[in-house]
Amino acid sequence: MSITAFGALRSHGAGTLRAGHADETVTIAGWVDTRRDHGGVAFLDLRDRSGIVQVVADPEASDALAAAHRVRPEWVVRVTGTVRMRPEGMRNDKLDTGDIEVAATSIEVLAEAQTPPFPVEDRIEVSEELRLTHRYVDLRRPHMAEILQLRSRATSVIRRTMEEHGFLDVETPILTKATPEGARDFLVPSRLQPGESYALPQSPQLFKQLLMVAGVERYYQIARCFRDENLRADRQPEFTQLDVELSFGDQEDVIGITEQVLAAVWRATLGVEVETPFQRLTYASAMERFGSDKPDLRIEGLELATLDEVFADTEVGVFKGVLGDGGSVVALALPGGGEMTRREFDELVEWAKRRGAKGLAWGVVEADGGLRSPLSKFMSEAEIAGVLSSTGAGPGDAVFFGAGETTFARELMGALRGHLAAERDLIGDGFAFCWVVDAPMFEPVVDRGEAVGTTGWTPVHHPFTAPTPKWIDRFEESPGEALSNAYDVVCNGYELGGGSIRIHDRDVQARVFRFLGISDEVAEERFGFLLRGLAHGAPPHGGIALGLDRLVMLLADANNIRDVIAFPKTQSGACLLTDAPAAYDPVALRDVGLRLLPEATRD
Repeated sequence: MSITAFGALRSHGAGTLRAGHADETVTIAGWVDTRRDHGGVAFLDLRDRSGIVQVVADPEASDALAAAHRVRPEWVVRVTGTVRMRPEGMRNDKLDTGDIEVAATSIEVLAEAQTPPFPVEDRIEVSEELRLTHRYVDLRRPHMAEILQLRSRATSVIRRTMEEHGFLDVETPILTKATPEGARDFLVPSRLQPGESYALPQSPQLFKQLLMVAGVERYYQIARCFRDENLRADRQPEFTQLDVELSFGDQEDVIGITEQVLAAVWRATLGVEVETPFQRLTYASAMERFGSDKPDLRIEGLELATLDEVFADTEVGVFKGVLGDGGSVVALALPGGGEMTRREFDELVEWAKRRGAKGLAWGVVEADGGLRSPLSKFMSEAEIAGVLSSTGAGPGDAVFFGAGETTFARELMGALRGHLAAERDLIGDGFAFCWVVDAPMFEPVVDRGEAVGTTGWTPVHHPFTAPTPKWIDRFEESPGEALSNAYDVVCNGYELGGGSIRIHDRDVQARVFRFLGISDEVAEERFGFLLRGLAHGAPPHGGIALGLDRLVMLLADANNIRDVIAFPKTQSGACLLTDAPAAYDPVALRDVGLRLLPEATRD
């Protein structure tokens, strides 16, 4: 059996025809992109995945001309004809096939089509709701079709690179057991075990660790994952990640492999050479300098300054109160910001309040080195000099001040950094990669719903992350200072992925569980299969997971992650195409031994 590249119904792809095919008889098939009917002659632009070519039907082939008169846009047709050069002056430089056309000898209608709900072209703005409801039409548009092809090329490069480095592609279960990883699980009731359920995996984390115990040594998977969490532009309830794990390696091995994968993808899909090794920042440095653990390093010259020492003895009431409570005063200088109007400053104050701040102080550096600000009358000359020295602000610049709990103040000013850079066109071109390493191992629990255990601490990454060697024997003593052997890769302000060296010692893993308030009994119930595996000879191992959807979003320069997924959910988790989620089927509920509670009784 022979298999052709274009299928048995056609000899060529519409977009593959060139001048070298002149005088050949070809058969092509696809969708009618546009039709121009001039009575005695008709022109069809025929579109398939490979591109568009012009088809001409004239009186010399009367049956083909009659069919061309009848067809409409988005009908599916099959055309047989002869490739010929277009007349001089009629060539289309905007098309790869613009030098030629196909003179039709026959046109066969394979499928008629209703008038599409919106034009199949990129120039027309269409609401996202309409696009997602008719996604099969939306994906015909050239830009969307290109994104799907881009994604396919990216995954192909990933697989090839991983296999070149000796990694095995191993599938892990979709129906598994709930193992808290920081978000809610999607549950699947079991019919055969009424009253019990599976969980869809938030990641293959524990299975890939067990594969290391099993001696696989180098594993990868393009894995589907599920998290029942609030959505935003760069998140979906179901998503895809490149999942990687390796044995007998360290942080440098994982980072090195990841950089090679990313460099190969950027080279193959965009023709961009990514410089390696990537810049590295400690978590503490990233937060202090940029107010974010995923800084956008394309923004040059805008760095935060912590002014706790400058205002240590201040009489500025708001700063004095914050510092007295153990918080921080964080500043950001904006070059040329002194030209902003009072209204613009007031709008930024309101912007900060919408983010939960009580306000946002500001000032403008005068020509004589003074600071014009609503707070300057309360500042000493030494404090003003300290502000200018710490922020690097000069005449004509604006300085913004955020005050509050240290992490909040830094994140507020980090967000302001990005906001101002976007508004004032201060974001550079290209791709700026970096690693953020040495993140805290634990953080205080803010929302009990996100806690893994029952104490006041929760893992920054997950409870299977190893502490750095310095902290492995004493992380319980100073949990707020303990650092993890973790690493996140960042590009243009997006976290592309995160990973860590894992705990491979059963006793250390049990200690982490106990510290988090997970008793030995609960640990056995939730994670017993992992603990038993670690007790059977677990090699040192570590890995990383890269968000494939987010990666393609960057490659495609898309505005949100939904544009790079074939059939995405909305921000409310709905699928407009299929109307999912749908109402429960009473019979299906009965089969799994469940019934719905009345709305009034639900918590």
